[in-house]
Amino acid sequence: MARDLDNVDRGILYMLQKDARNTTSEDIADKTGVSASTIRNRLDRLEGDGIIEGYHPKIDYEAANLPLRVMFMITAPPKQRSDIVNKLLDIQGVVDIREMITGKRNIQTEVVGRDTSDIVRITDAIHDLGVEVESSEIMKRQEIQPFNHFYFSEAVDDMDRERNDMDRQGDNNENE
Repeated sequence: MARDLDNVDRGILYMLQKDARNTTSEDIADKTGVSASTIRNRLDRLEGDGIIEGYHPKIDYEAANLPLRVMFMITAPPKQRSDIVNKLLDIQGVVDIREMITGKRNIQTEVVGRDTSDIVRITDAIHDLGVEVESSEIMKRQEIQPFNHFYFSEAVDDMDRERNDMDRQGDNNENE
């Protein structure tokens, strides 16, 4: 069940999306204005509530000797789509699947392979599922960025105002 997120929760999600590996509870605490222990408790709750489902590396498949990345646009009957998605996940080389709600091209499947024979094997396995491959495109690159709704602008604005107030007080003290 969905729940409302406050600025601290949004700050945690934003910072983890930017760089989960190198972001500590202390870093998040500094940015959100709460203690590191509060951040750890919030992380536990976000994970327990299923909002944070995992922490995944971004892999450079070309550097891992899998230079071919292909996106298949597949059309599957609506009532069979979920079953087909599960079968697609069993195909070696499938790394990402996006299931659409309606229309043709309702499953987008990203695959990786070392060479053409890998891609042909994957293509054959997809066709064996009885689906229609509408198109397949070789991917050059993919970029992902944090969803900016998770940016905790109110907290940052408050912190900036506090810093400006402290700076003004410091300037006033020097002028006296």
